Amino acid sequence: MSKKLAAYFSASGVTAGLAKNLAEAAGADLYEIRPAVPYTNADLNWQDKNSRSSVEMKDKSFRPAIADTNANIADYDTIFVGFPIWWYVAPTIINTFLEAYDFSGKTIVLFATSGGSGMGNSAKELKLSVSDTAVIKEGKRFAANTTVSELKKWVESLGV
Repeated sequence: MSKKLAAYFSASGVTAGLAKNLAEAAGADLYEIRPAVPYTNADLNWQDKNSRSSVEMKDKSFRPAIADTNANIADYDTIFVGFPIWWYVAPTIINTFLEAYDFSGKTIVLFATSGGSGMGNSAKELKLSVSDTAVIKEGKRFAANTTVSELKKWVESLGV
């Protein structure tokens, strides 16, 4: 049985709730990916092209600073990485997280929340931030109210 971690970034709390349910469903430890500077509601206004999130997402090389790098990634075989979908992909802070650790030989399973967008090119774009020996699974977008039992079925279907 592999040791699992559910690491997540949640700007508004929606993904945090899903991540807690996923950790319970998968028997995983929980780790929050926190930005060094928390996002305000104004920062998250996707309709404002000058908002912080809009500016960050326009530049694929942008890497928002994270508050800490004390996740013990070496202790885990499978890392679930969760995030809200921003502009049809993972927020660039997820790249920051992936680039802060060595994921060699690890299995990374993506999960996300969104008001309506799918996973887009998240896996493809995030693969550039980890070693060639890390495996990134496409993962799935979930509704915020997905139950522990529904998540447990999904985790079991992954074979991790």
